[in-house]
This record gives sequence, structure tokens and C-alpha cells, in this order.
Amino acid sequence: MSLLEKFTSLLPNRLKAIYQDFYKKTLPFIELTRLNRPIGIYLLLWPTIAGLWIASAGSPTPSLVTIFILGTVVMRSAGCCINDFADYQVDGTVERTKNRPLVNGRLKRSDALFCFSLFSSIGFILVLFTNSETVFLSFGAIAVIAVYPFAKRYTNLPQLILGVAFSWGILMTFTATKGNITQIAFLLFIANILWTIAYDTQYAMVDREFDIKIGIKSTAILFGDSDRIVIGLLHTGFIATLFLVALQLQFGLVYYISLGIASLLLSYQHYLIKDRQPDLCFRAFLNNNWVGLVIFLGTLLHYL
Repeated sequence: MSLLEKFTSLLPNRLKAIYQDFYKKTLPFIELTRLNRPIGIYLLLWPTIAGLWIASAGSPTPSLVTIFILGTVVMRSAGCCINDFADYQVDGTVERTKNRPLVNGRLKRSDALFCFSLFSSIGFILVLFTNSETVFLSFGAIAVIAVYPFAKRYTNLPQLILGVAFSWGILMTFTATKGNITQIAFLLFIANILWTIAYDTQYAMVDREFDIKIGIKSTAILFGDSDRIVIGLLHTGFIATLFLVALQLQFGLVYYISLGIASLLLSYQHYLIKDRQPDLCFRAFLNNNWVGLVIFLGTLLHYL
């Protein structure tokens, strides 16, 4: 018996019933929004706040830091909701997703649509505290997030659309800080798209056999036996683009060290995916959290 179960057993029957009812209703929504699996938040957060630090030359206002951190959480949650709304029929045929709340009936599709609308609205309210340029860009963010889950049915490049969605916040950090999108912002945008395609291809390699059977498209299927080579090229482009950013901004040694450590982590990922075993491909995907964190810390330490 876990500590939580022991604690629950000590509660009076009335409180125990309230707790169990709350747990029964809340847990499915936590699973729907993936708040219990925050890897997606991290992958979205690190490049976004790194962009914010660069856009503000190392001095972001506390309000913008708060807005973009909270915005990252709510918009990633919104994306998960619309993803499950779109995939409710196919998730039950995939081993990794067969227990999602829309599949086993713990939630309805209308619940997912409601959550998407709720979190998108919260994200929009947060953006209202920035400026008109950022508010304008936020409509594009919502559109890309909404399109991505359905793209898997029509194109072999849904990871490209996800890359745009996961990189859009970088552009918004520049409009929120400077009022416009600079060349550096575009370079960071491109770098993050390359990285996102690489790690989401690793993620898609986990489900490739299932996706082929049910007709879901992905870059893992598109690249086929060349998947590892293409991921390597994407990683090279990612690091090279960030290196170019560092040269243009005259970053110090600590940032280049962070790029070196990130490159070692990416090399480790290639070792993990060498045999294309699903569990190791998933470990490679998860390892990208450290890549993003290391590069953000390099950015932070440079300005400090």
C-alpha cells in the first residue's frame, strides 16, 4: 500500500468519498492534458525562454518570464487536448495510447474540445498583457496547434507542422520584447524546427509499425531506413544554426561549451536509436529535455 493509499484509509468515510470522487474526475483531465507527463512542456519551454533571454539581451522582465512560462504550460495542454480529440478512434489501436481517457470512455470528445478552448483562452488572456504584435502572432499559434493533429492523416510531414508550433513562441518572445521579429529570431525559429522534427521523428519511431497499419503518416515512415541519417542531418543543422546565432551575437565560451555538451547528448541519442528498438527510441526522445536545458543554461550563464 502506498503512502497516499494509507493516508486515504485514515480519512473519515465522508472525506474519503469526496476525495475519491475528486480523484476520479480529475485524474482523466490530468492525463488528457499530459500534466502527469511534462516532457512536452520542457521541450516547449527551454527554447522559448532561451529566446526570451536572447531577445531581451539577458534582462527579461519578470512579467514576461511569467507570461511565457505559464503560456508554455497552457498551450502545450491545449495541444494535447485537440490531439486526443482528433485521434480518439486510432489511439485505441496503439499499445502506447490505448488507455487514454477518450479511448476508455472516462472522458468524452466534448470534454477534450472544452479543455482545448479553455486552455487556449487562458493563453490568449496571458498574451493580452504583452503588445499588439504579439497578440496578432498568437492567432497563428492557435491555428498551427489546431491543424497539427489532423495533418497526420494527409501529409508525411506532421513533424514539420509540430516544429512550427513548438517554435512559434520564440517569435512571440521577440515581438513581446522588441516589437518586431529580427534575423536572430528567425535563425532560432529555424534551429528549433530542425530539432523538433528530429526528436519527434524519434518519438514516431516508437509507434511506426502501428502507424503503418492504421494509416497514420509521419516522418519516421517517410524517412524509412534513412531515418537515422536524416535525424543526424537535422541535428547537425540544429547545432550549426545555433553556432551561427552565437557568432552573430558574439556569445562567450560558456555558450559554446553548452553547444558541445548538447552535441554529446545528441550523439548519445544516435547510439540509443541505432537498432530502432521502440523503448530505446523513446529514451532518446526523452533525452532531448537535457539538450534543451543545457542550451538554455548556456544562454543564461552567458548573460550572467
